[in-house]
Amino acid sequence: MNDLSDQAVHFGPYRVHPRQRVVLEAGRPLRLGRRAVDILLILLEQAGNVVSKQELIARVWPKSVVEDGNLRVHMAALRKALGDGQAGQRYIVTVAQRGYSFVAPLSIEPMTLPTDGAPQHPCHNLPLRHTRMIGRQALIDSLVQQLPTQRFITLTGAGGIGKTTVALRVAELLIGHYRDGIRLLDLAPLSAASMILPNLAALLDLSHAEHEPLITFARRVQERQLLLVIDNCEHLLDDIALISETLLRHAPRLHILATSREALRAEGESVQRLEPLACPPATGNRAQALGYPALQLLIERAMSHQDSFELSDAELPVAIDICQRLDGIPLAIELVAAQIERFGLPGLLVQIEDNVGLLGRGRRSSLPRHQTLRATLDWSFDLLSPCEQICLRRLAVFRGGFSLASAAAVIAGEQVAPAQVLGSITQLVAKSLLNVEAGDDEVVYRLLDITRTYALEKLGLADELDATRERHGARCLALMEQAAQEWESVATQAWIDRYAHLREDVRAALDWGLGAGGQHMQAIRLTVSAMPLWQELSLLREHALYVDKALALMDQASAPCARLKMQLQLALGSLTYHARGGAPRTIAAFENAKRLADDCQDLAGQMRAVSGHMAVNLCAGRYRQAQALSVQFDHLDPRSDPLLGLSAQRLRVLAQHFTGNQALARHNAEQVLQRMAHSGSLNRFAYRVGVQYDQSVASLTVLARILWLQGFPDRAWAVASQALELALHIHHGTSICYTLALAGVVIARYNGDDEAAQTLQALLLEHSHKHSVQLFQTWAGHYTGVVEPKDLRGLGLIADILITLGAGDVDDVAYERARLGDAGWCTAEILRVRAESLADERAAETLLLEALGLAHQQGALAWELRCATSLARLWQTQGRVQPARELLGSVYGRFTEGFATRDLLRVRRLLDELQDKRPA
Repeated sequence: MNDLSDQAVHFGPYRVHPRQRVVLEAGRPLRLGRRAVDILLILLEQAGNVVSKQELIARVWPKSVVEDGNLRVHMAALRKALGDGQAGQRYIVTVAQRGYSFVAPLSIEPMTLPTDGAPQHPCHNLPLRHTRMIGRQALIDSLVQQLPTQRFITLTGAGGIGKTTVALRVAELLIGHYRDGIRLLDLAPLSAASMILPNLAALLDLSHAEHEPLITFARRVQERQLLLVIDNCEHLLDDIALISETLLRHAPRLHILATSREALRAEGESVQRLEPLACPPATGNRAQALGYPALQLLIERAMSHQDSFELSDAELPVAIDICQRLDGIPLAIELVAAQIERFGLPGLLVQIEDNVGLLGRGRRSSLPRHQTLRATLDWSFDLLSPCEQICLRRLAVFRGGFSLASAAAVIAGEQVAPAQVLGSITQLVAKSLLNVEAGDDEVVYRLLDITRTYALEKLGLADELDATRERHGARCLALMEQAAQEWESVATQAWIDRYAHLREDVRAALDWGLGAGGQHMQAIRLTVSAMPLWQELSLLREHALYVDKALALMDQASAPCARLKMQLQLALGSLTYHARGGAPRTIAAFENAKRLADDCQDLAGQMRAVSGHMAVNLCAGRYRQAQALSVQFDHLDPRSDPLLGLSAQRLRVLAQHFTGNQALARHNAEQVLQRMAHSGSLNRFAYRVGVQYDQSVASLTVLARILWLQGFPDRAWAVASQALELALHIHHGTSICYTLALAGVVIARYNGDDEAAQTLQALLLEHSHKHSVQLFQTWAGHYTGVVEPKDLRGLGLIADILITLGAGDVDDVAYERARLGDAGWCTAEILRVRAESLADERAAETLLLEALGLAHQQGALAWELRCATSLARLWQTQGRVQPARELLGSVYGRFTEGFATRDLLRVRRLLDELQDKRPA
């Protein structure tokens, strides 16, 4: 075994640096998956020797149970990425019954890693390349040169011609050339034009509001230096043309590379048509023929399916004939090459002549190329066993990648037993009808768009579409139920990595299931169980549409399931809360949920309904009612579950803070944070609470508010910043909006940091639009002054905050509410603001003294300072300088920080005036 840790290994066009795990191809980094690099390094260590499958599995997956099939998939991916077999070059061979061996000549050299060879943090979402590029290098080089000056290029050509492969290779070669990176938008999974901008916005990490003008969206990318790759445009041509034109017009450093079977016919578009791979002529020598890419592809793909394949001189004319008959279409060649082991080249030519019906030599132009590919697909499909045919057409319902378990769940049923699925899937991969991608920990299968379209057509002709969609919906439901169970126990990013890619399939299942001919009850259950997915991805508006449809179907049902209806009402309550705050529909949803939960004796449902109703009351400024609901939640808690106890304590913190008991609120808030620190990732969201935010973010947010009221403005700002940093780190939209609205913006403005306040207000506006959270869009509008504070029904908390910011008036209704003690945390400030508007000095003084005492009672030193300031100014005007100085000095002297904040600077100036005994 060779120790390569301090060496560089060179073979073919590759240089490998084992210590850095870098593979360079002609000096450029070759992007390989982690497992593929592991396998390559192990084989290089023992170059020339056979490495058993057992050893490879043990070393590559030391902590996992992995089957031989998983290793085969990764090995095939590695071979393809290296171009094993291209131009007759062999790197890795399979030794029957023993394992694998690296057989190419190699040299060991001193390690001289180029400065640009180390992999950098990827600023793109391009997939790893799974196949070698053959026969397109000149075109690729030309496109790489053109894109910097020609901003809009569309690659066109027949299906299977290789448009996506070329586009991705061009983009890969341009990694690092665009300041803001490269983004791939695949339109194949999108069925409607209305889905383009939301997906593009998410891809670019931008906000996008429903019905927002396209030009407004385009202006948000005007500063981006970005390459946008838009793949599979053919079914949305007009919409993509308009979007592309608008983006390019308003973003001068944006470049677009699109793929489509036909041109977009857009302004500024340059069309590059992909021609078939060049085929060798029938006459000529072997060396010349092997220089043609169509034949190179046939040989390489044949070798990938059959280790022992060699093209003899006698079979060379047959191989050339096959390439010509297939019109040099890459996908057709791949499909045919997959059958060489079965038929041999002469037998394969007979098959093509008899079954594919392609024209003879010299008449290639007579048959349109799309018909050539269609004929090849028909032939390949006919060669499948009946079981394999069923499997292929049933897989067409998947919109994205899928696991073997998901494939089995959708395929198995009438005519196919579960035990038959693995063999059929393996055969479909072997016959190039199904792609397999070797992820680090899971094998993912995927149909090419053209193959999916073909298989879907076959599924409809077999009258199996609805039955297969039903199984697909059932599989999505099982996965979402599993996701919901893991939501509270799996770390956030791991959960998102595991389930976020399922959203297109979940959408497809819901669109069909909630439609006229769908399985309604299954789709309703999926609507409920998929809630965490939309929550994590902050797709609240989209979730709301599905919830409304599901509730409408439940209302039509003769005997609706009370528990399902309760769950839908809970989801509706949370969604309408984020749209309209404490509006009547929000309240009704949580009240209906509570009634249904009581009927079902569903403790979890009762807790979510009560806590959701509490959040509504807090938003509406009904703090006493919220406190009563927190007590009700406490009474529901059986005290048997630590997480329930934690949620109950967090709700108590909110109730205590907003009703005005700051000392007790802080004690409990700090306890909650300590308990969460000990429980790790188990408390990602508040357990069994109706309105969901990240629990750490929410707890830090309320603690920041408490600290500011208690007279710790610097610490409050630090905690608010910590809450925002955490929310941004976990990238959870509603949690970002929540902490900005309740703490970040407010504390910045309280402290007089206008620059920070404006920055955070803009951030709140951006994320509230981006994640379609209407409630926080309204909040941001009030902070920026865009929205007039007129109708604030259901939004009493916003009205209260605006008064404390000096941006709202205390009318008679607000004053009466404070007099009755219903204004909770801000009662003292409301009374103070009211007092300053009074012309009667005696009445003003009485009210200020009352406010001062109340602030002291609540432990709100910040309000005490403001009350003392107002009272001192009043006394100053009356010539009562000494009592004014004593009062203000005593309150000011209790502060230990924040002396650079606006309120304290103002007090310092007033104390200086009073010290000089100057009357106002």
